[in-house]
Amino acid sequence: MNIQKTAIAAVLAGLLFGCGGSDSNDEPQMATFSLGVSDNPADAKSVTIAFKQVVLKNESGSYSFNVASNGELKFVDLLEYQGSAVNTLVSGQSIPVGEYQMCIYMKNNTAATIDSSHVTTYDDGLFGLVTNSNGSCGGVGAEESDTGRLFFNKSFTIAAGVNSFVAEFDLSKGLQDPHGNKDYWTLKPTSVQLFNQSDVGSITGSVSEEVMASCEMAANGSTFSPAVYLYPANTTLEQMVDFSLEADTETAIAPITAARVNEVTNAEGLVIGHDYEFGFVVAGNYSLGYTCLAQNDDPEVVNLAIDADAPFFINNAEVDVTVTANSVTERNF
Repeated sequence: MNIQKTAIAAVLAGLLFGCGGSDSNDEPQMATFSLGVSDNPADAKSVTIAFKQVVLKNESGSYSFNVASNGELKFVDLLEYQGSAVNTLVSGQSIPVGEYQMCIYMKNNTAATIDSSHVTTYDDGLFGLVTNSNGSCGGVGAEESDTGRLFFNKSFTIAAGVNSFVAEFDLSKGLQDPHGNKDYWTLKPTSVQLFNQSDVGSITGSVSEEVMASCEMAANGSTFSPAVYLYPANTTLEQMVDFSLEADTETAIAPITAARVNEVTNAEGLVIGHDYEFGFVVAGNYSLGYTCLAQNDDPEVVNLAIDADAPFFINNAEVDVTVTANSVTERNF
């Protein structure tokens, strides 16, 4: 891994492990880190990001980490890393403890090519993928015109001892299909969040055939994309709405994130059930909602059950879901 130092600082993003100490009072206390990525999926067959580098900065300066040997691109299909699955971008690097901000850089390309970031749809259509931010991170990154920047709004702490983080992409809110005169997909630069694994747990469960059939009957359609939505504590079924920006009122509460419902197959390839997983959820209380119409949830507009062409609604709810750090909560529909 190629590390470029621009001052006296640190590193990281994603799945972060730190342990360390210092042999001298004159030197900064060190920690080690690794970076990984995970995903809450969007309604696409594959979402592949061509990662270039990770940059971490603080008041002292910044470090740049290539994510592949010889500075090559690292291609990661985020839909292969749902729930608690993680793909490591950076590992085993030593950095000083302290407060940091982080940027992740990817290769942008509006053209449909597998040699850059791209999206594949369910009908096997191939589209370019870009993020519309390309600024530097502490003076590092974005040297090339085809470089896109993903960044975190909040700083985070790398402390002495073990630090474990994961950078999770929320594609259900941050990924946009082609709009207007664009023939490529767009990833919002803030559609990735950093979680401290000491503060998070996971939610897993299954969705019964009866629940799925009930939603499909209510939808009265022929195309379905099942998903489970995560809502704040005490959100009732009547309050659960889509990802639209107009939500979060007394009668309409937007989800925090969503997870795709996947088929469970046996050794013969027969479907024997359906399950879902939220891999990185901050400890606390939540509600869950099930829909079969996730494909109609456009975060840029309000999607309603009365929409004739693309209706959206939550059909079933589970409330009083408690998540404990470093543990798995099971809740079935």
